[in-house]
Amino acid sequence: MPTKNVDERISKYKNKGKDPAKFRDKRILECVELRKANKNESFMKRRNLTRSSVPDEEAVSPDTETVAPRIEDIIKDIKSACRVSQTQGCRAARKLLSTGCDPPLKEIIDAGLLSHFVSFLSMDDEPALQFEAAWALTNIASGTSWHTQQVVEHGAVPPFINLLASPMLHISEQAVWALGNIAGDGAAYRDVLIECNIIPALLARISPDTPVGYLRNLTWTLSNLCRNKNPCPPVSAVHQMLPSLIQLLHFNDKDILSDACWAISYLSDGNNDRIDVVVRTGIVPRLVDLMNHKEFCVVTPALRSIGNIVSGSDVHTQMAIDAGVLDILPKLLRHPKATVQKEATWALSNIAAGPCKQIQQLITCGLLPPLVELLRNGDFKTQKEAVWVVTNFTSGGTVEQVVHLVQSGALEAVIDLLQVKDAKVILVILEAINNMFLAAEKLGETAKLSLLIEELGGLERIEMLQNHDNDLVYQAAHNLIEKYFSDDDQVDVTQDVFVFQT
Repeated sequence: MPTKNVDERISKYKNKGKDPAKFRDKRILECVELRKANKNESFMKRRNLTRSSVPDEEAVSPDTETVAPRIEDIIKDIKSACRVSQTQGCRAARKLLSTGCDPPLKEIIDAGLLSHFVSFLSMDDEPALQFEAAWALTNIASGTSWHTQQVVEHGAVPPFINLLASPMLHISEQAVWALGNIAGDGAAYRDVLIECNIIPALLARISPDTPVGYLRNLTWTLSNLCRNKNPCPPVSAVHQMLPSLIQLLHFNDKDILSDACWAISYLSDGNNDRIDVVVRTGIVPRLVDLMNHKEFCVVTPALRSIGNIVSGSDVHTQMAIDAGVLDILPKLLRHPKATVQKEATWALSNIAAGPCKQIQQLITCGLLPPLVELLRNGDFKTQKEAVWVVTNFTSGGTVEQVVHLVQSGALEAVIDLLQVKDAKVILVILEAINNMFLAAEKLGETAKLSLLIEELGGLERIEMLQNHDNDLVYQAAHNLIEKYFSDDDQVDVTQDVFVFQT
């Protein structure tokens, strides 16, 4: 199994390096992608298809054409010296580019029109032409990376940033939209925009009088400026954006809240130093509160943000616990959407990787019953995360806490999962069982735990794993059999009930 992938999975847990012999030196699984944003929840790029309202009639004329304009006519109008014709050509071009499917992006680029569109962006005395050109470029930048590259390389970034200060709000908003598409293309163009001082220009547009629709686009653009790793956004840019993002997190609009939460989730998806920058703002209680929001589009990124934070240091995790995260997680573990269950379980696995004090808080807040429910009945992606909860719990918990976990039904549930085909999951389960035996050794009850596992059907399944194709699975199963299930161990079944018994 590739060491790189093993290390990546381990790095998602906060105790890496804290006590390798006890916590992380046995990790042998590949990374499971937990932070991959669902494109249906958080789009990187958006094409401007329609506008519900425009402030003045000269900006956009009614779409009365029944026949699509020909590109030849568009080229002729845009390349003419007449401003009216140029405006007419840009309007026809943006209508073509706003069609629902397969807009002719490359044809427009190949016709050499981008340099004209970019030059029109600076024509403050021709707002209609300026706006139509901005709209056309916005839709081109919403395409593939190659399309976005053409827009950038034709010099659109500086004039778009200048347009953010336009007194005409619809023109400024169109610039926000275009720049959001460019930022969403990846870390390279994100950093180009940051170097061109987009952040101060964007933040200057946030005021009590800014319309909600404008703020939605602005928040989405800010979230794209926070997106992407390798490299992460510059720390200086993060410090610039955070105060305004926190301000936006206190709006009541679900779209603004959603994108602001996604922004925080991107900024907190990193090492402990980056997490610390976020938590020092005092935003953790608000994020925990938003995990309980009625809208799914808000719950998801808020939960992702908290999941990132509890993957930080024990201090970061305790801040989330103190803010009430353990009171909300039981509800999210039983959420009707499997994606929420999985994210909540991943967050729980990081809390379970903490010290025994935090594990006890997890128990006290009633997290074990919903955890066992997911081990038994969750979808497989969620079950995989639930298995990590059990392994982390048994790695760092006290003997009494491990006993409590076994008595809750977790042992029986993970034994049932030994039948899955995923070797990585099997390895994590075998490690959890080994950890339970280590706790039983301290009580002098390893033989009794062996008997319990045999009664639950675990011995037969572990024996079968000695025939597994994966050498690591075979070795782990063989080691358990050799150490804890030899014929030499005799159990006095006439004794009183032992502590591990369920």
